[in-house]
Amino acid sequence: MTITRAASAPLVAVVGATGAQGGSVIKALSESDKPYRIRGFTRDATKAAAEALKKQGVEMVTVNLVVENKEEVYKAFTGADYAFLVTNFWEHFSQEREISEGKMLIDTTKAAGVKGVLWSGLPHVAKLSGGKYTKVANFDGKALVTEYGRTSSVPFVDVQAGFYTANFFGNYGLLVKQTDGTYALPWAMKPATVMPMIDMENDYGLYVRWVLEMPVFPDGLEVRTSSENITPEEMARQISEGTGKTVVFKQISGEEAIRGLVSLGYPPAGSAEIVQGFLFFDEFGLYGDAGSTSTEGLARPTRTFAEFVKSADWSKVLV
Repeated sequence: MTITRAASAPLVAVVGATGAQGGSVIKALSESDKPYRIRGFTRDATKAAAEALKKQGVEMVTVNLVVENKEEVYKAFTGADYAFLVTNFWEHFSQEREISEGKMLIDTTKAAGVKGVLWSGLPHVAKLSGGKYTKVANFDGKALVTEYGRTSSVPFVDVQAGFYTANFFGNYGLLVKQTDGTYALPWAMKPATVMPMIDMENDYGLYVRWVLEMPVFPDGLEVRTSSENITPEEMARQISEGTGKTVVFKQISGEEAIRGLVSLGYPPAGSAEIVQGFLFFDEFGLYGDAGSTSTEGLARPTRTFAEFVKSADWSKVLV
């Protein structure tokens, strides 16, 4: 069903509408046989992605989601029945700012009277590791926002994102050309470690839609998303098979991984944060010992990693 403007349909406010997560939420809701009104938040409603959403029937609102702009943020949420909230740590690399903005979003949705909040959180690495890994600020900051949301008295669901398949196309050193012309996945984890990989654009929004279409909004639920749970060794094999290139998995130490990221231009502190994340995933699992949420009940099957490989353009990373 196409997105509607009918007043009888629930209004879902979506933060980051032109981004990966918010865009996936809008995609999944637009595929539903249930009607939704959708209000998308963006800092620039004139850019191409925002214009495309307008043509689909999304009400686009220009708003800067910073603490200093709290009153305008509140106005943007006014009238919404539900809100999808996400923050972007990698935009500023400040845990303090992410926590402040996340709390502000929860406060403003509460003041606006929404019936339920869906928040894109992550596990608390420092707590789950017993204090062993304390530098994964992007995970721990979101986890602290989750704790705040749980005590806010707003019906609150935490929809956590697995490891993005799209990360293969970022400058993260996940896929590296070797001196002999072959390629490796040089990761600081064991080859048989199971990773919950999420094809963000295609699948994340399915979990949000699943929550919204439950008979009663499931206050307190934690959803751990995954398109497919798969080992890095198997990922390398499937990339090889799907692209015709020779790709292998190569387990490296944390120190080697940090040096690799520094060589790509990451500061040492940021490199240590990313690598500690991988070490945590390897020892405790990305979701700790909880595992990913079952895909049963989703509106359609999630995309397998092999399907992702075949659908993706590898020309810029396998050169």
